[in-house]
Amino acid sequence: MSKDKVDAYYQKENPFREGLTQLRELALETGMEEAYKWNGPVYTIKDKNVLGIHAFTSHFGIWFFHGCFLKDPQKVLENAQEGKTKAMRHWKFTSADEIDPDIVRSYIKEAVENQKKGLVWKPDSGKSTEIPELLKKALKADPALRDSFVKFSPYKQREFCEYIATAKQEATKLRRLQKIIPMIHAGVSINDKYRKA
Repeated sequence: MSKDKVDAYYQKENPFREGLTQLRELALETGMEEAYKWNGPVYTIKDKNVLGIHAFTSHFGIWFFHGCFLKDPQKVLENAQEGKTKAMRHWKFTSADEIDPDIVRSYIKEAVENQKKGLVWKPDSGKSTEIPELLKKALKADPALRDSFVKFSPYKQREFCEYIATAKQEATKLRRLQKIIPMIHAGVSINDKYRKA
């Protein structure tokens, strides 16, 4: 089933089809397993995500799940979502002509070796979580909410806290608080949808 979805992804008509096919061939040279996650092809070693290949409206590229460990001699990698992801790096292309197979191959091989060595980014569990005032009040006012909140790992608690604390305006903080209250009650963390599959 996953293989059919991956094949269908690469066979879809889009302006980057040739480039995507080239990247797929380079990824498969390494012996990685091909899977279909987050609506696109992901390449894994022993079920651990190494990279994904995706097309967007104006570009296509490779997502290195633990790209923060890549040396990046060509200076082509970008932080995938500045401020949100610490480990992921993205290499964007706008045409197949930009792909230098030897250089791309060297990045992919390094990512594979890093995964085999166990070089994976882990959140700093030593950090203490500073709970924003709004969330503190909500937890104090609702014991069931507090009970649900403490069941989350410190890292997931910190994600909720940062989600509120990073909002610049009070109205945004309140909106964000209203959004996460049902999630906390349901035992769903902020980034669960990205962690699944």
